[in-house]
Amino acid sequence: MKVGILAGGRGSRLAEETEVKPKPMVEIGGYPILWHIMRLYAHYGFNDFMVALGYKGDVIKKYFVDYGRLNSSLTVDLGSGTIQKHGGADLDWTVDLIDTGIPTMTGGRIKRFAPYVGNETFMLTWGDGVSNVDINQLLAFHRAHGKLATMTIVRPPARYGHIELADDDGRVLAFTEKPQLGEGWINGAFFVLEPQVFDYIEGDATMFEHEPLETLASEGQLVAYKHDGFWQCMDTLREKHILETYWESGKAPWKVWQDDQPVVSTDLLNFGKSI
Repeated sequence: MKVGILAGGRGSRLAEETEVKPKPMVEIGGYPILWHIMRLYAHYGFNDFMVALGYKGDVIKKYFVDYGRLNSSLTVDLGSGTIQKHGGADLDWTVDLIDTGIPTMTGGRIKRFAPYVGNETFMLTWGDGVSNVDINQLLAFHRAHGKLATMTIVRPPARYGHIELADDDGRVLAFTEKPQLGEGWINGAFFVLEPQVFDYIEGDATMFEHEPLETLASEGQLVAYKHDGFWQCMDTLREKHILETYWESGKAPWKVWQDDQPVVSTDLLNFGKSI
């Protein structure tokens, strides 16, 4: 099953980083956040990726072209120009790097995936957020309800400490540092979609979050998968620092992999056909 990742945005609120690279290439622990996202999917056995490129897409192309050589020992024959790789990177990923144009909106980028997807169910996420969402459970949920689209919804992390006050004298009854919000769900951007969704996208100027999702919802074809676990986007330098701190602690919540074999469920992959 294909996994589409949108990686074409400018990331203007990360300007110190994104002047020379696209937002998905901003590093957490020495690896682009795009790599972290792909490792999550690969942990569950989904390693066939489509990456929609836009702003500074050449940086992403170079990263994947050079990945194997830069993460391995090499023998270079200067006479013949041949290079032999030894050990190192052993990721069995296939990555389609698709130029979608710098000004193209999210819907337009997604529609460019259509020739690569064909008539199959596919997954989709943005290239700037990490989570410990269980991809197998997400897919099983999608298969069970039989609609065209599943959106993972999450409770956003609070930006500041949460304070509970007494009604009468202003005493602080409780203080909790950066909890998940007690109410309200937002789009966490881990989707499972049927190919008919492409028909809801008019063209390059379409924002997927607007007309397509609104229409799918109004037709009863959009279902929410609630994820109560970890989720964090990286829109600002502050949020980048939060993710870096998690990684440096050795307890990054989204790091579900341990250089392991995929834990894909064969039953999930064989259960049903695309709608």
